Amino acid sequence: MPKPNVIELGDGTVIPILYEDRSAMALDKPPGWMLVPYTWQRTPRNLQAAIVSALGARPYWARSRQLKFLQHVHRLDAETSGVLLFGKSPGAVRAYGELFSSRRMEKLYLVGIEGRPKADQWTCRARLGPDLRQVGRMLVDERNGKDAETHFRVRALQGGRTLLEARPVTGRTHQIRVHLTAAGHAVIGDPLYGPRAKPGLAAPTGMALRSVEMSYRDPFTKRRVQIQAPIEDFLKVFGFEPAK
Repeated sequence: MPKPNVIELGDGTVIPILYEDRSAMALDKPPGWMLVPYTWQRTPRNLQAAIVSALGARPYWARSRQLKFLQHVHRLDAETSGVLLFGKSPGAVRAYGELFSSRRMEKLYLVGIEGRPKADQWTCRARLGPDLRQVGRMLVDERNGKDAETHFRVRALQGGRTLLEARPVTGRTHQIRVHLTAAGHAVIGDPLYGPRAKPGLAAPTGMALRSVEMSYRDPFTKRRVQIQAPIEDFLKVFGFEPAK
């Protein structure tokens, strides 16, 4: 019986496996799941805690791999979907984590915004820090903030909306979202930085930010790895036509 190409959580949530090798597994994270320490139980939508619980139940997707450990290497915001990398051992988590901290992990996101930016491509290097007036929110802070760098490129225009490619070099909290807000174009459906829905208009379905590609040199085998997530449903939900 072949190994399942998905994992299943205790509540029945099924998450596709995008890539797997001996040391790592990449999942297609659905929106709405938080990535916080698994001991933080103030939300039932704690993805790491749900995975730890599922592994403890020894479902077939885990038994077929003799998998007893799976921990996220990096984070995606709760409403961001797409490529999420996990290590299959504490050593793997440390090794892949070093790729992120040393900026050797290449990341590509698709982002939907309202309107059209002034340039077809640009780089934002605004420094970011916490907003002391609102817990959990970030802002541009050129004096005390940490360095941050994101490259943006227009990918498509559709009905008053723009589809962007975003390539973050650093990995600051809410980096893409805050850099776009600073440019006057918040992510569609962003509950924290976006404009409130106008009276009489339906709120956007989710947030238009998806991690679609991750590339790196495997720290163990030294071979080049490229992981991609499907984009068709994302484009359809936010009103963009798939590339022909």
